[in-house]
Amino acid sequence: MKSAHLLLAALCVLLCATTVHGQDQKEKPRTQWFQQAKWGVFMHYMGDTVCKDPTVETWNQAVDSFDVEGLADQLASAGAGYFVLTLGQNSGFFCAPNAAYDGFVGITPSKCARRDLPADLAAALKKRGIRLMVYLPAGAPDRDKEAMQKLEWQNGKFPFWNYKDGKPRGEDSWLISFQKKWESVIADWSKRWGGNVSGWWFDGCYFPDAMYRHPDAPNFESFAAAARAGNPDSIVAFNPGVENPIITLTPAEDYTAGEINAPDKVKCDGPRVGTAQFQMLSYLGPNWCQKPPRFTTEQTVQYTRSITDKGGVVTWDVPPDGPTGKILPEFLTQLQAIGKALGTTK
Repeated sequence: MKSAHLLLAALCVLLCATTVHGQDQKEKPRTQWFQQAKWGVFMHYMGDTVCKDPTVETWNQAVDSFDVEGLADQLASAGAGYFVLTLGQNSGFFCAPNAAYDGFVGITPSKCARRDLPADLAAALKKRGIRLMVYLPAGAPDRDKEAMQKLEWQNGKFPFWNYKDGKPRGEDSWLISFQKKWESVIADWSKRWGGNVSGWWFDGCYFPDAMYRHPDAPNFESFAAAARAGNPDSIVAFNPGVENPIITLTPAEDYTAGEINAPDKVKCDGPRVGTAQFQMLSYLGPNWCQKPPRFTTEQTVQYTRSITDKGGVVTWDVPPDGPTGKILPEFLTQLQAIGKALGTTK
């Protein structure tokens, strides 16, 4: 009888341990590689950052000249674990084809590039053991009036949703229509790239209560599902804007968006904020996509280690050296110093 009790107790301990482990794995298994990577690089490669007054032709010329092998070599020399590429932003020019987007907006010729830059870049990075992540705003390009109209996007005009019998009222229906269209655009890209894209960073999620925090779709869960349509292991973050301390918006995200202007003032207490992996994103230049570096190399390493030593992740934005997309030497030197200090350089 005693041995039976001991066996039962042992089984309970094993079951509890398995359950806890299973819950932990079920909560955030996708971020394991991300934490192990420790740090990565972000680049605002967009129509209005590499072209002056972009047109369809000049944008395509720029994207065609992007040196994916050259950039991948630079990132490998620095020991970066991942790279975040902007798909596009407010100008309405995007760096990859998207049939869903073209179908909705009907702009011809398309402002989506002919070249699938993320696919080509992912292939170059993969050969060097580096992952690709992508950036996309949560709203339509607000300097493209035609796209705004066709996608039904009204930037900043967000009435609080009032529910009756669990359904939003008619005056808010444009929010639903836009988000369904935008999720279709996201899913189109996600299915195109599959496992070649490991994560998404969504900007401008400034109105979470009005747009996403609802029991029925579209909501945070459907938004995340669209990003994972082609890769169920993709990690997702929703950016609420600059917040210090760094916060998480929803259990539907895997890591914190972590947009920060002053990285020297950020405190990391551990690897998680709620259920999300702690991640800080800031810029090495005087502002996003600007030069020259604003910190000394020693400061850059110090700010990075203050977070990675606690299990957090750090992402640094650097400007592109023109349409080729390569990293300027003064920034590459700092990135290489980070990799050496953190032991991520191969």
